[in-house]
Amino acid sequence: MKDGIKIFEARKVRTIWDEETEEWYFSIINVVEVLTDTDRPRKYWNDLKKKLQKEGSELSEKIGQLKMPASDGKKYKTDVANTDQLFRLIQSIPSPKAEPFKLWIAQVAKERLDQIQDPELSIEQAMMDYKRLGYSDNWINQRLKSIEIRKDLTDEWKSRGLVEGIHFATLTDIIYKTWADKTAKEYKQFKGLKKENLRDNMTNTELVLNMLAELSTKRISETKNPDSMVEHSKVAKQRGEIARNARLELEAKTGEKVISPLSAKKVILKNKDKGID
Repeated sequence: MKDGIKIFEARKVRTIWDEETEEWYFSIINVVEVLTDTDRPRKYWNDLKKKLQKEGSELSEKIGQLKMPASDGKKYKTDVANTDQLFRLIQSIPSPKAEPFKLWIAQVAKERLDQIQDPELSIEQAMMDYKRLGYSDNWINQRLKSIEIRKDLTDEWKSRGLVEGIHFATLTDIIYKTWADKTAKEYKQFKGLKKENLRDNMTNTELVLNMLAELSTKRISETKNPDSMVEHSKVAKQRGEIARNARLELEAKTGEKVISPLSAKKVILKNKDKGID
């Protein structure tokens, strides 16, 4: 499952895409907040659930829960609805935004299905999103390549029976710590990040070295066939050392530190001031 944020009329709606069922799940609390403009969406939803139960509606009983990121950056279980459930739920919420919101949901669903049938659309969408955020074309190309390499690595880990979450995070930390001398948390703190995505704030050079570490890890995993977390950890550390050696050699040749406290966008702006693309 992949979580994310969708925007409806400048309001955030937390979503999760389930790849197995090929369905969107939406945070009901966020939907209630958008439709009612209430500052107590949780109470509104609790009251509505009781009302639906009294009316004999089965909808509230079918509502499930999934972990979604909260304002503190942590993930908590929250009530979610798929597209069909959401359309039925909206009928119970009097709101002038109901029809525009239904059209928005349908568009979100269509865009995702289009992207599944034509993966290039996902790439084009990502490029446009990064462009709007002010990233350079050069950085965007590196970032998209890093996404591809990361997915190849996580697919390899999944095929070996590793669990997304604790296993992936542990191995990623080993890779970071080996080549960059920092865990993911330490790396983010060094850059002054909180909820932001670390890779979205890496410079071109940082992205390239991290790609080298992850690509090496994937290739060696394919040849070594590790069958335990201990063996996977050894592979991650050994391959991270390839990127570490490249980093140290680059620093020795240039006299500059590779690991930058600046975010990618700040580096891009800094280079633009100097006339560098």
